[in-house]
Amino acid sequence: MATFDITTIVQSLHDARHRWRQEQSRASEPGGREFPSRNALAAIIDSLKGVLFPMRLGPPDLRQESEDFHVAHALDGALHALLKQVRRELKYNAGLRGLAADHSVDNDIDHDALAAVRAFAAALPAIRSLLDSDVMAAYQGDPAARSVDEVLLCYPGVLAMIHYRIAHQLYTLGLTLLARIVAELAHGATGIDIHPGARIGAGFFIDHGTGVVIGETAVIGARVRLYQAVTLGAKRFPTDADGNLQKGLPRHPVVEDDVVIYAGATVLGLITIGKGAIIGGNVWLTHDVPPGGRIAQAESRVGAFANGIASA
Repeated sequence: MATFDITTIVQSLHDARHRWRQEQSRASEPGGREFPSRNALAAIIDSLKGVLFPMRLGPPDLRQESEDFHVAHALDGALHALLKQVRRELKYNAGLRGLAADHSVDNDIDHDALAAVRAFAAALPAIRSLLDSDVMAAYQGDPAARSVDEVLLCYPGVLAMIHYRIAHQLYTLGLTLLARIVAELAHGATGIDIHPGARIGAGFFIDHGTGVVIGETAVIGARVRLYQAVTLGAKRFPTDADGNLQKGLPRHPVVEDDVVIYAGATVLGLITIGKGAIIGGNVWLTHDVPPGGRIAQAESRVGAFANGIASA
């Protein structure tokens, strides 16, 4: 019968964790496991999908006459579950700031957590309206779509946007760890990677979707359409005097209203793609494009717009 040296491995793992924590300039795991649960957030998001779209993403036996009752019940449960996760993130953050757990700190956490969840709940109608615009953009922008229900139930880009709209609201409330977990749940399910810090306007459509990457400081206007494998990324990463990455600085593209970016295009850096521009497939782009510009691989070099607009 095979045997394993479990005791030695467990002790070695203990030693590795201890070295890691000792090497960090601040505690990386304050409070043991008192950080948000990925599984709990997955369940919360599933409930919120049913709250936002009860007749399509809610229980299969739901009837319209009991729709409001279901929404009220599911919303109450989801918000109370979210409150617990928000408290965990705030407690985690307090530990990172070196605040020792005491009655005063706990009271502040409880107060701030409740305020954040109330603000999140109040934003849900606006989130629903934005998602309606995203669903309609997908339906109107894809000739293969037969109904808005098909779009809502089947399109990975719409699923990614449901997660993004929820995650972005959490992000704006300062709940960045919760927001990242919510976004990564969609990333794992769809292959679409949208950082919750990105700002995306109404009527956004990602067709097919696999391999799309949208960075933290990207700004996207209204009625923008992306296809699969599009990257809105950073060109370089500024560092401080000690060589550490400077976080949070604008470093991703600004995409104005009514832009279309076709499959495989890579758009890098703090550049502006002007209103109504069309970016062709597989373009590598690191410079501004004027409003109405049309660019293909041959025109993606700097200077292609000497006369204002290049033709595809």
